[in-house]
Formats: sequence, structure tokens, C-alpha cells
Amino acid sequence: MEIRRARSVAELAAAEGLFDGPARQEWSERFLARTGHLMLIAYVDGVPAGMVSGVEMTHPDKGTEMCLYELSVDEGYRRRGIGRALTRALVDEAKARGCYGMWVGVDTDNEEALATYDSAGAEDEGLFSMRGWNLGVE
Repeated sequence: MEIRRARSVAELAAAEGLFDGPARQEWSERFLARTGHLMLIAYVDGVPAGMVSGVEMTHPDKGTEMCLYELSVDEGYRRRGIGRALTRALVDEAKARGCYGMWVGVDTDNEEALATYDSAGAEDEGLFSMRGWNLGVE
């Protein structure tokens, strides 16, 4: 397995099977143009097997932290340590960028994700409640 940072729209399009939907050109270009956005793709024999995306967030009184935005491993490649390796690679990248911490929001009943994050060194920080606004923008 090899983990590489995605740097082109073509790389994102080739990995779109790992996403919830198709990789749109405009959104892919926007994602790649932002210095605080990062996508790492795991390749097995040249095939995209998993991906993790991260977004840096900076606040004037806290500094910069990394949000693990999404992690996905193709079903045929699961239970091989790819999710853990991708998560650890994002942790390493966050450290290299000077982030003071990294976090992820995860459903409390998503046992596979919780096990992956725990195996990659994450700690349970307690209850988490998430509220959202659907802005109807596509």
C-alpha cells in the first residue's frame, strides 16, 4: 500500500468510487486550491483503495487544528489496516503543519469507525452533539 496526497482533479476523479457521490470538477478544483484542504489516497497495486480528507481550521485564540472530514475504504479492501494508516498519515500531516490537535465527529453507533480511530490513537473526549443547517445549495 502507498499513501499519496491528491494534487489533481484527475486523481480525485479516479478515486470517486470512495466518495458518497461523483467528484464534480468545480468542487474538486476548489478543494485542491485551498491550502488548508488535504486529501490522502491509499493505493493498493495502483488502485485507489481508501481516502481521508482533512480541513485545517484556525481561530485567533486557539491556533490551528485539523478536522478529519471524511474517511473511506473500499469494501473490498477493509480490515487490512488501510483506514488506520490513512488516519495516522493525516495525524502526521497535521503535526507537520503545526496543528495543535485533530478531531473527528463520528456517529456513536458506527463501531467500525470508532474502532479505526481508537486503533490510530484517538481518545474519546465525551459526548458530542451535532447540529446542522441544510442551506439547499448544490
